[in-house]
Amino acid sequence: MVESALLQGTTNLSYLRNYLPGNRNGAARRVLELVDGTAGSAIEVVARLMFRNEGIFVQTQVDLPGIGIVDFLLEGFLIVELDGATHLEPRQVKKDRRRNNASTLDGYAVLRYGYGDVVHNPQRMMTEVWQVLRGRVVR
Repeated sequence: MVESALLQGTTNLSYLRNYLPGNRNGAARRVLELVDGTAGSAIEVVARLMFRNEGIFVQTQVDLPGIGIVDFLLEGFLIVELDGATHLEPRQVKKDRRRNNASTLDGYAVLRYGYGDVVHNPQRMMTEVWQVLRGRVVR
């Protein structure tokens, strides 16, 4: 809800922090530290928190030349897109295909997921993400 309110411009983090003083609001202030105001949807917030909880370096809403804005860029090379129903429309499918091809040609790996993947199969999604990351990142 906070992410949505920030994007709509109905509040800002400074305003919220000012209304959460004292020890009894510590948990709420910790939640605000997780908010960055870049999520395009609630499911993006869930995914971002999952990635960060796994210790993955996450950039959100990154504008990549020749590709456009991507939902997530993980560890600087793995693009993760979260697709809603509009991504099933023929025009959007063609656009997504062009973007995937441009991403691959520029050296990025791309994974695409939907709501069900993030909510109902998060472990499978994370296993696939780690499979790609481990292929390139030395840990």
